[in-house]
Amino acid sequence: MLGLVVTEYLYSHRADLSEGEMTKIRAYVVSSQALSSIARELGLGESVLLGKGERVSGGAQKQSILADSIEAIFGALYLDAGWAVVKESILGLLQRDLLTEMERIPGSQDFKTRLQEQTIALGLGRPVYTCSEFGPDHAKSFTVTVKIGDEDMGTGEGRSKKQAEQLAAQIAQKKLINL
Repeated sequence: MLGLVVTEYLYSHRADLSEGEMTKIRAYVVSSQALSSIARELGLGESVLLGKGERVSGGAQKQSILADSIEAIFGALYLDAGWAVVKESILGLLQRDLLTEMERIPGSQDFKTRLQEQTIALGLGRPVYTCSEFGPDHAKSFTVTVKIGDEDMGTGEGRSKKQAEQLAAQIAQKKLINL
């Protein structure tokens, strides 16, 4: 539902963007990073009912829980009030900052894709990512290293594999630019 609203908005309001740019914007806007940011702004973490283990481990601020919670609210709103109301609500939340920010910088947060586009354009092939995970299941930490050819170009750490990959790609992209 969220993806459909964002896609329709981009198609009808930003027809000047290429399909690839629209796809990058949509992917970021519906990502757990963006959704959890909105949920934090709304103070949603304090209202989510969690089990004792999740409460103790800080579950009310976990990106995945916040993102899932806001999506659940959109789903409930749809079931209760219908498509027009949920569409208006989604766009109202997103248009405050997120859609306009992402329209100015398409794909700006997708360092992994941008790095791959650069390495292929430079004839360096595709980047290769290796991942290690540490810690107990409720508090995993991930370390990702990205190689271009035989050279380690960046290492990132995060609470999710995706977050660590993005950080590693961002570092690698900066190094690549400075070569």
